[in-house]
Amino acid sequence: MAQKKITEGKGRGRPRAYDPQTALQQALGVFWSTGYSGASLDSIATAAGMNRPSLYAAFGDKHALYIKALEQYWEFAAAAMHEALTDSSLTLSEALMRFYEGQLSIYFSGEGQPRGCFAIGTATTEAVEDPEIRDVLSDRLSRLDADLETRLQAAVRAGELKEGADPAALAVLASSLLHSISIRARAGKSRDELTELARNAVGVICG
Repeated sequence: MAQKKITEGKGRGRPRAYDPQTALQQALGVFWSTGYSGASLDSIATAAGMNRPSLYAAFGDKHALYIKALEQYWEFAAAAMHEALTDSSLTLSEALMRFYEGQLSIYFSGEGQPRGCFAIGTATTEAVEDPEIRDVLSDRLSRLDADLETRLQAAVRAGELKEGADPAALAVLASSLLHSISIRARAGKSRDELTELARNAVGVICG
């Protein structure tokens, strides 16, 4: 299906066209840098190269725009996670390291200070008072735990884990490590340090 474009008039001549996906990416970048509360529609509109009426027509208010950005981020991040965890050619330790390294690539993708995870960095603050953001965050974290548990269950069947290993508990441990890595990235830890942290933790998980 062709991507719908938003047009905005500017004086005489042909209206300018905007790709909503590109504009959403720009909005995501603003939220990622400043947080939900710190972002204004004016700053988002400027980053997206749109005026506020056009931005509102395309996405709705700031809250609706943030929810769309949050969902898009998870879709992107989850794709990298899924690829790592479902590659049958990898051992469990290799799959987990690819899982962490893929997310580290995202956390360190910005210019300047590492941004960490968009969801952990922005949604956790708003989730306390915002039921919709809380529901999206909770749902995506549950999906992450489930994907990790599925991979760990496969490792149990393949004899890669010790007898009696609990895939559900190890999945929560693995996902919690990812959240800690995100926070530590924002706190200034280097990518090399965080990669080593992940490697050591994977050694513990795999036993």
